[in-house]
Amino acid sequence: MKKFLIMGCIFACFAVIFGAFGAHVLKAKISASNLSIYSTAVQYQFYHSLAILLSSILYYLIKARIIKIGILSFVIGIILFSGSLYLLSLREMIDFKINYIIGPLTPIGGLFFIGGWLLLIIGISKHHFNEN
Repeated sequence: MKKFLIMGCIFACFAVIFGAFGAHVLKAKISASNLSIYSTAVQYQFYHSLAILLSSILYYLIKARIIKIGILSFVIGIILFSGSLYLLSLREMIDFKINYIIGPLTPIGGLFFIGGWLLLIIGISKHHFNEN
């Protein structure tokens, strides 16, 4: 659980760094369209960093393996979804020619995000909480 908490903090920290970089450096270097793509990557990275942190606490409380798999889905989702959007948004700046390889990773990453949330729903639903 500790490794997931640290990972969530690292992802969140980098989301803040990447957001500041986009707002202060990239704003003048890439098109408005690509800046919007970059901003989406930052937002989803931050949302799912928080999801990793909260899910790690939930995993600590109920020890359901399905929650752990959900956390791993969020990690993979950040790497594929946000990572591919970062690369795609910077393609004009870094002369990136492999869009056909990177482009499909975005929806696959999105599926990992969705899967993570569904796994959390299942894990929470199956757990018997003390309602007192």
